[in-house]
Amino acid sequence: MRRTKRATIVDVAKLAEVSAKTVSRVMNNEPHVAETVRIRVREAMSELRYTPNVAAQGLVRSRSYLIGLVYEKPSPSYVVELQKGALERLHGERFRLVVLPVESVTEREDEIVALLRSAALDAVLLAPPASDNAALLHELREGGMPFARISPTRLLGHGPSVAMDDVAAAQEAAEHLITLGHSRIGIIKGDPSHAASDARLVGYMQALARNGIPLRTEMIESGLFTFDSGLAAARRLLALDPPPTAILAQNDDMAAATVAAARECGLSVPEDLSVVGFDNSDIARVVWPPLTTIRQPVEEMAFKAMDMVLEVLAGEPSGGDVQLAHELLIRRSTAAPKP
Repeated sequence: MRRTKRATIVDVAKLAEVSAKTVSRVMNNEPHVAETVRIRVREAMSELRYTPNVAAQGLVRSRSYLIGLVYEKPSPSYVVELQKGALERLHGERFRLVVLPVESVTEREDEIVALLRSAALDAVLLAPPASDNAALLHELREGGMPFARISPTRLLGHGPSVAMDDVAAAQEAAEHLITLGHSRIGIIKGDPSHAASDARLVGYMQALARNGIPLRTEMIESGLFTFDSGLAAARRLLALDPPPTAILAQNDDMAAATVAAARECGLSVPEDLSVVGFDNSDIARVVWPPLTTIRQPVEEMAFKAMDMVLEVLAGEPSGGDVQLAHELLIRRSTAAPKP
């Protein structure tokens, strides 16, 4: 079979009856081009199925048109939402997303900086815990690489960021359980390297204090935002005498694990144990019973963070720190405790 020749910018210019430079100006959304000419060029591009050569454009402009996304082994559903939001904002742009998972941000800061430089990125999005890493932020600023931070809880004002209020969200989740009548409420913390773990613990503690419920340290267990760590933590909580009547897990994977641990003990959710998660990831909707959870706008945060770095690359103001709203979604995993 004869291979179809790929259309070039010269072919587009010829069909649209303009110069190649005019085609380039249309593709780059430059001013001082008549709207009728823009339409003609776009129609020619569509007819010829022309797609710009991003690599060639990068060579001309000393740009790679690559934007990185750095994250550290969170739950798979969280990563999917990050990528969806970032890719949605890049739709129709010349830039491409490069996903850069790392094992440990705190232990490999120098390696991460070297990786970002070797990848020849134009900008980078930092997901937790990278978004709270002071040394990494310093290196990026010193190197002149544009960045935006997703869900930081520390060092606000150090570069553009988008987040939600983790303290308020956790407090609302705990308040929901207290309103139902629970007072023995356990909590499973997330990865200690993530600042959100401490912020959500603070929200839980504030809800208890606000309602005159004493803090019991034995009701606080640690996990790593993974199913297995949540399962182990839930087993320890349910082995207490007396055990909690409700458990707040700091993400949905650990909440789903808590439901599994309850079943191991012969307990029903929510009749014997109420469970609240965090994130509203896919597992919150498919586990039985469906999880009451905090909807964290991960996809929207990634979309906005990508918008911020694109603004910086275009020479526009980045917008500083932006906060998006959370939402408590009440499903079938919570109910009043048995009398």
